[in-house]
Amino acid sequence: MKNILQILIALFCINSVINANNFAYMKEISLKKDEQKKILVKYDHKEKLFKFRWTLFINDGLVILRAYDKIVAQNILYLNGKNQSFRLELSTRGANYYEVPYILVKFKKFNSTKNEAVFNIFLYDKENEIKWKFLKNK
Repeated sequence: MKNILQILIALFCINSVINANNFAYMKEISLKKDEQKKILVKYDHKEKLFKFRWTLFINDGLVILRAYDKIVAQNILYLNGKNQSFRLELSTRGANYYEVPYILVKFKKFNSTKNEAVFNIFLYDKENEIKWKFLKNK
């Protein structure tokens, strides 16, 4: 029984390492308060806009407002603990998608002198179907 448990733990650890390397792309960005980041997502002759910004940093929590494909949401991300990131699925689940492509936005650090939040943005795209473009702020 002990050996089975050790094998299961080893498989879980190996799977976690493999999954961590499955991201097709990673980019680090910095945003000031209420500065919006826009990312144009293209797949299957569709174009969708993902945009997010942060509005408040208090008690080590960063309030994020985000929108994708006319769906608006809010998250609170923390540097320490569980809620460091949010995941955004880019397409609907269906017969063709067992693992849908997604964007993972991770809160990396907060620079209080510049009043900027730093994020790592990851793209998971197993089938290499997603094209994305970071749009410039106007």
